[in-house]
Amino acid sequence: MSDTPIKIVHGTALTDEQKKDLLHRLARVEGQIRGVQKLIANAAVPADCDGVAQQLAAARKALDRAFVTLLTDAIVTHTTAADGPEQVQQSARHLAALLDKFA
Repeated sequence: MSDTPIKIVHGTALTDEQKKDLLHRLARVEGQIRGVQKLIANAAVPADCDGVAQQLAAARKALDRAFVTLLTDAIVTHTTAADGPEQVQQSARHLAALLDKFA
């Protein structure tokens, strides 16, 4: 990945702060994955697999947390910006479908 910062586009999906938080979380996961790659490359004895497994589990948990944060932020943002109860229900149904599909 390049060192060029990702440009945050202002919109209604998420607030700029929510996007920054998610991007920060993903950057940490990216660092964890790079660390796992190094652990795998340097694995010399069977016990080294314990460290790899631990770091993979931590990266998976961090991705799961980013997913929950994304959905939580979307719920807050979409219901706050809704024009009325029908739009809130439509957003809730859409987000519930995302949970059903990806969780």
